[in-house]
Amino acid sequence: MNDLLLRAARRESVDRTPVWFMRQAGRSLPRYHDLKGDRDLLEVTRDPRLAADITMLPLEYFPVDGAVLYADISTIFVGAGIDVTIEKGLGPVLPHPYNTAETIRGLKPFDARDTLDFVMRTLQILKSELDIPVLGFLGAPFTLMTYMVESPRTRDRHGTKAFMWREPELWDHLMSYWSEQLIDFGVAQVEAGASVIQLFDSWAGALHPDDYERHVLPYSARILEGLKAAGIPTINFATGNPALLPMMARAGGDVIGLDWRVRLDEAWEIVGHDRGVQGNLDPIVLTTDPETAIARADEVLKAAGGRPGHIFNVGHGLTPQAKPEVIRAVVDHVHAAGGTRAVKG
Repeated sequence: MNDLLLRAARRESVDRTPVWFMRQAGRSLPRYHDLKGDRDLLEVTRDPRLAADITMLPLEYFPVDGAVLYADISTIFVGAGIDVTIEKGLGPVLPHPYNTAETIRGLKPFDARDTLDFVMRTLQILKSELDIPVLGFLGAPFTLMTYMVESPRTRDRHGTKAFMWREPELWDHLMSYWSEQLIDFGVAQVEAGASVIQLFDSWAGALHPDDYERHVLPYSARILEGLKAAGIPTINFATGNPALLPMMARAGGDVIGLDWRVRLDEAWEIVGHDRGVQGNLDPIVLTTDPETAIARADEVLKAAGGRPGHIFNVGHGLTPQAKPEVIRAVVDHVHAAGGTRAVKG
């Protein structure tokens, strides 16, 4: 098995830097549209064979070192019995907001192995057919809240933040509920075949650092600690606000995911060299040409400095306009550039 990604997550020396991309199994791949047809994402995830085929699709175009489960962060809503839909231009939409004591306290604990059994079957297929690690993932509680508290959500998350400040007890109840369910879902994914879990806090960048520290960090830390206690390697990723990096490091994670708005070497100093980092190519670069993209990839590799613990990725998901031939050129270049070595300090 190609275990480069797992070794990098443990900050071990590797002979080439591992590469994967967020949203690598998506609209940038020509055959994606043929496989998916007119079904929405949640429909596809309920078909384990199809979801597995789409998860593996990037390998037909470029030799990445990890396959990320084809699913959505809102999949866990299905497990809770919430009738979520994916609306074009809006993303996940719930039938009503969950912002009252009645709606929030009506949520019941569930076993992801039962209510999300289709995810587990997809992971079992992937484990049996791939020789690279499979990455499972979880939407972090704050990001889930942006879909629950105001549905559809506002662009600046003002309704979510207002609820966070105005209703601290209900906020804690809902964040705690999801923290426990997410730990269980992460463990279940690894039992079924995932090797690593990435925690996605896609909208944490909307927060002031003090609000993140007070209202988000404790719950992310609970999840990451719960997964760590189960022996699961984790990647902690948020986007949009580099000022959150010190607190993300406090929350935990074997690897901290970086977006493209920060210099990788400076970010690594902030989070500490006792953990790995992932990133952080601007995804728009992959819509240009091989020469431009390779030059920018070299800047990322130079910033990493050959230090063990670097996983090459984009700083957020690939866009639909990303070009497979450019992605392939970057993957090949990163692999050819060599690996990591022990670095003091």
